[in-house]
Amino acid sequence: MVDWIFPLILIGAGLIVISVLTSLVAFRFGAPLLLIFLGIGLVAGSDGLGLQFDDVNTAYFVGSLALAVILFDSGFGTSLKAFRQTAAPSIILATIGVVLTTLVVGIAAHFVLGLTLLEGMLMGAIVSSTDAAAVFFLLRVGGITIREKVRSTLEVESGSNDPMAIFLTVMFVELLISGTSLGELTHELLAGFAIQMGLGVVVGIGGGLLIVQVINRLELEGALYPIMVLGMAISIFALTGLLGGSGALAAYIAGLVAGNRRVRGKSSLVRFQDGMTWLAQIVMFLILGLLANPSQFASVALPAIALALFLMFVARPIAVWLCLLPFRYQRDEIAFVSWVGLRGAVSILLAILPLIAFLPNGTMMFNTAFIIVLTSLLVQGWTIRPMAQWLGLIVPPRIGPVERVGLELPGNAHHELIVYHVVPGSPVAEGERLPRWARPSLVVRDGQSMRYQYAGRIKPGDYIYMFIAPRYTRLLDRLFASPAKVEADDKDFFGAFPINPEKPISALREAYGMNIAPNVSADKSISEFMVERLGGSAEEGDRVAVGNLELIVRSVDVNGNVADAGLTIDQEPQPARVKFFLNGRELLELATTRMRRLKRRRQKPFAKPVASPASGAEQPSTETDGPTEPIENARQS
Repeated sequence: MVDWIFPLILIGAGLIVISVLTSLVAFRFGAPLLLIFLGIGLVAGSDGLGLQFDDVNTAYFVGSLALAVILFDSGFGTSLKAFRQTAAPSIILATIGVVLTTLVVGIAAHFVLGLTLLEGMLMGAIVSSTDAAAVFFLLRVGGITIREKVRSTLEVESGSNDPMAIFLTVMFVELLISGTSLGELTHELLAGFAIQMGLGVVVGIGGGLLIVQVINRLELEGALYPIMVLGMAISIFALTGLLGGSGALAAYIAGLVAGNRRVRGKSSLVRFQDGMTWLAQIVMFLILGLLANPSQFASVALPAIALALFLMFVARPIAVWLCLLPFRYQRDEIAFVSWVGLRGAVSILLAILPLIAFLPNGTMMFNTAFIIVLTSLLVQGWTIRPMAQWLGLIVPPRIGPVERVGLELPGNAHHELIVYHVVPGSPVAEGERLPRWARPSLVVRDGQSMRYQYAGRIKPGDYIYMFIAPRYTRLLDRLFASPAKVEADDKDFFGAFPINPEKPISALREAYGMNIAPNVSADKSISEFMVERLGGSAEEGDRVAVGNLELIVRSVDVNGNVADAGLTIDQEPQPARVKFFLNGRELLELATTRMRRLKRRRQKPFAKPVASPASGAEQPSTETDGPTEPIENARQS
């Protein structure tokens, strides 16, 4: 009577196991892992192994649930420092950028797919947001270290742009169902947008604070805390949607608030949420893959691929460039942000809404969105590392791998127990002393435990147990790290000449003749000067140009001050790989130069005619006011 249950469970569990095993292929060959999950769903579906699944309502329900888990974890893993550093550009990308992408892609879809303009806008809204799961995986797990400002911009944007895409998609679906024009509903739409976003922010902040209070005050079994957090996160998502707000935004903000406060058992929470997020991604991509019918792709394949390429090479770059104009991003940084606009499960999930609403072209929109996601993951997902290398945005590693395990202490302690494994060639193995604040308490050597005071010199293979504040972990990592693999361009990236950032800025003037602005105190340290010029926050690889000098951040301490700096002298600035994407400052300088040149030409008196030596006829003078400078000579950022 219930014999169907066991085959269903076996198939579902088997697909999940296969998805996890294929992650080895993704890590080995650099393939986008989410593309693997999606491919397994397609292979197992009706046009592959023959599994029949066409319940769009169930797919949307499971996808929404998974989205809540993914967005909460995205916020939980985003540091408030990174959020503050790039909040303005990221939020503009997540709102105005999504609207611009919708408009540009919508017009293109109107012509390429033969849709009405309103249907084209719906198609644009469906594929307007970047996928948080894909971006976080490629930037955090992909094995490359991107400059902090660019990485934070991409992570915050991808984690916060889903609410706007969801709002626009629902809005256009309702317009198509009701048959009402956009102009007639403008006021209601604006009010609805304000309510959705406002409720999302308010409930998200309140829910995040509530999670912190509940976890820190309740005495539960240790394994129940992660379950409680997950249940509350999904409740926040559902409650906000029930009240008419954006549940996606509320889930992300709740994670951001809770993740940046001290909560009990945070390390176990992080591990649990990592596993649940992976499970949510696998299940969502498998179900969306099962829902699709590849046999239907042929009829829309060419226009869908054309629209995907238009999105990658035209719509996304235009939206990103316009949104980042007011900010000090270099051309290559804007180009990379434009390229890492991966589409993923959210676009396919939103493409289910036209099917649920029984729109005439719903099936075509779903298949088109699916092909766009596949194209994006194939083209952009597989080229993230080469693109970052070509644009010079990868930060060379300063330390090698570190083997350590952090164990959070019971209660609400401000310290945690860290266990380091001493590897050959690390500074401590070579005789470097541990700082006093590290509080080493135990050494395990050859299976025997002993007090640190009686262990003598630290040897390779030892396990060192110590109690430290979490913010000091990065400093200890440098002592226990294996020797770093020195990249060929390491000195070029971090500067060939090391300087002491604690020295006053006047020392650079005396040594190198650097001109100091009148409003800069000569007694200010080099570190303070660099942090101030960098907007209050310094990260490895940041650069500060001062005349013919360039100061480079090699490392930072726990307080965000520059701990180690490098210097380059009379070095020609590296030309931008991308010749377009002029930022706001470059455009202003270019416009100012053109205006001055035009003004000089207007003020210059008319040239007097000169007599021709042969005929005596007067010829106009050929004097000019000097050669004109091409746009390519605009000063680089």
